[in-house]
Amino acid sequence: MKRLRRTMLFMPGNNPGMLQNAGILGSDSIILDLEDAVSITEKDGARILVREAIKNVDYSNVEVVVRVNPLDTEFGPKDLDTIARVKPDVIMVPKATEEQIKEVDSKLCQIEREEGFEEGSIKLFALIETAFGLETVYDVIKASKRIEGVLLGGEDLTSDFGVKRTKQGDEILYARNKVATACRAMRVDAIDTPFTDTNDYEGLRLDTMKAKGLGMTGKSSINPRQIDTIHSVFAPTEDEIKHAVRVLEAKEEAESEGKGVFSLDGKMVDAPVINRAKTTYELAKMLGLV
Repeated sequence: MKRLRRTMLFMPGNNPGMLQNAGILGSDSIILDLEDAVSITEKDGARILVREAIKNVDYSNVEVVVRVNPLDTEFGPKDLDTIARVKPDVIMVPKATEEQIKEVDSKLCQIEREEGFEEGSIKLFALIETAFGLETVYDVIKASKRIEGVLLGGEDLTSDFGVKRTKQGDEILYARNKVATACRAMRVDAIDTPFTDTNDYEGLRLDTMKAKGLGMTGKSSINPRQIDTIHSVFAPTEDEIKHAVRVLEAKEEAESEGKGVFSLDGKMVDAPVINRAKTTYELAKMLGLV
């Protein structure tokens, strides 16, 4: 399995205290935000704050992602040039299109050469939040080998659709399916949109379960209090782990007896079942559950 990204926590790039403590809040990844969380008058200051935080704060094993401003604004190119030179783990491109990803990739190649970084060491995440980006998401992912995943931006997407964003999320069902399918096809992560009611933990749990059921591999969050709930949904249950272990043990026994096909509890076990068991067991190991 690749890096664990059950949660990606947005943190405002203009708040020194939050930048200092972002790495100890329990999220798998943190997104230091230079876009929506920062007013126009604070853009330049936030860029410097984030740059210095990456240089001086020990985030340990937490993945550091920086969401830059759109490239077609006066701030986006400055963000990219400044932040890439301190080598965050990932740059997140808002309102991503195939052309923008290619442009960012080219710029990162240049900066990596100038700074002596390994080529391709700075990864990319595409933020899909427009109808055009959604319909071309497969091309967006294919545009660069740096792409580690896609994050679905439900608020901006529904605004582009001209529809109301609801807790039930019926209006983004197609978008979730589209992103999850494209990401699975390209073997990258599919991260769901944040749940914006930070006091509704049951609503968050149900929304996360829905996203997981549609194939999303993780969920973004806007408050540290949401992390435990999201992690609980994306962790395999005790029964799932036990079943995975039984499947893998039965597979080994069948192989030792020269059997290519076997059954467990009266049900035929085939390759998809075995692969699912392997994934469950590997995740359980990563989480220290076995």
